[in-house]
Amino acid sequence: MRVMSGKTVTATLLLLSFLLLGVLYSYQNYSDVLPLSEEFHLEAKHLRYQQPSILIGRTDVVTVTPWLAPVVWEGTFDPVLLDGLYRPRNISVAVTVFAVGKYIRFLEAFLQTAEQHFFVGFNVHVYIFTDQPNEVPRVHMAPGRQVTVCSVPSSRRWQEISARRMELIQTLIEELSNHMDYIFCLDVDSRFHGRWGTESLGGLVGVIHPGYYRNRRNKFPYERRPESRAYLAPEEGDFYYCGGAFGGRLQEVHLMAKTCRQDFEADARGGMEAAWQEESHLNRYMWIHKPTKVLSPEYLWQDFKSREPEIRLIRFSGVTKNYAEIRPNT
Repeated sequence: MRVMSGKTVTATLLLLSFLLLGVLYSYQNYSDVLPLSEEFHLEAKHLRYQQPSILIGRTDVVTVTPWLAPVVWEGTFDPVLLDGLYRPRNISVAVTVFAVGKYIRFLEAFLQTAEQHFFVGFNVHVYIFTDQPNEVPRVHMAPGRQVTVCSVPSSRRWQEISARRMELIQTLIEELSNHMDYIFCLDVDSRFHGRWGTESLGGLVGVIHPGYYRNRRNKFPYERRPESRAYLAPEEGDFYYCGGAFGGRLQEVHLMAKTCRQDFEADARGGMEAAWQEESHLNRYMWIHKPTKVLSPEYLWQDFKSREPEIRLIRFSGVTKNYAEIRPNT
């Protein structure tokens, strides 16, 4: 048997220590750049539901993206099964909504209809950002659901209000830390008409804009100036996603909000503002970082639009309004 000297043992231990530190460092770095996925498996214990089929289902719409993310439409999921799978996990869902200036008038209907349709039976915490905290309406909330009012300054330009959303969302998520599981960021000038629940959960969730889902990508209102951090060329992009509805796991949304804020600020230093503020930066981000789940236009329709044949159920919809009257600088 060969006996190792003290110096050899010491050198070997040092080498092993450096190797271990290298592995840990690499793991930390990879954990920062790899997509964050679900942290648990969904378990079905004693749940009764109809047998699923891969032969029978919707054929009028696409239900999966080319990168194999589900596209959620009415008729593509079992709501009872999904709720039964998620309820034992006791998940918590945060919601951000911005009610600044005259947009405060839409808040009551938003909150009331959310109580009727948004994650009913689950823990929900609504964070209202407003410059009029004393005007926030009192709406009865079911057990496990609550509202927190966050004061923000008013603005003379609606674009500034829009641009600051990503910064405020990023800061809120950092404060929430591990207290919530998912977050959805929704427009206040909208109301719920149908179920929005566990079928929408995913790592990073985008909502397809109802105004452009029939268009070719070169017709999308992306930021087209190459000087902008939000730039997308005519041959780039997948879908046009709404800035008025997006969400996912806290970690994923935090990374998106932080990146969009940094890119917006970089544009501002160069004297630029993307065509549709945070929505332009969101679309650039979701082209590079593919959503793990895509919600169909059912999840943010527009009241002034007639329902298309493929829209079997309108779940959430922007109300008809006079922008010249409610926006401070329109």
